[in-house]
Amino acid sequence: MEPPKMNPVVEPLSWMLGTWLSDPPGAGTFPTLQPFQYLEEVHISHVGQPMLNFSFNSFHPDTRKPLHRECGFIRLKPDTNKVAFVSAQNTGIVEVEEGEVNGQELCIASHSIARISFAKEPHVEQITRKFRLNSEGKLEQTVSMATTTQPMTQHLRVTYKKVTP
Repeated sequence: MEPPKMNPVVEPLSWMLGTWLSDPPGAGTFPTLQPFQYLEEVHISHVGQPMLNFSFNSFHPDTRKPLHRECGFIRLKPDTNKVAFVSAQNTGIVEVEEGEVNGQELCIASHSIARISFAKEPHVEQITRKFRLNSEGKLEQTVSMATTTQPMTQHLRVTYKKVTP
């Protein structure tokens, strides 16, 4: 079976496609947490529809124990640079983030966040993400968040090396 032809609507996001591994480990911090490192594997693909599919799977760097998981879709409004990022996470959070793609940079911010009724406090209230393909061909991601007890603060920073197209 032939791979599906990429839908032209998502061509401006084609630089994100592939399987990516954190290299070096990602770094996390937040005022209510001890600084930490993590490994992450990212799959960004398409099936010919006008969206990309993604999954982020993080692991403890020493034990390889599974940590954070999220999956979803990246949609581009046709004939614009407007992007929607829809994510479901293993922590019980579902979020819609919106923003813009400009060249090889995608900046998005939370539009809506929902959570399961028994989600752990403090609750996430806002999220911003920035993805960028750097001059070395590596994908960088930074994530900032605000919770019910903390203002917007950078939470994660990770650089990924592409391992498959």
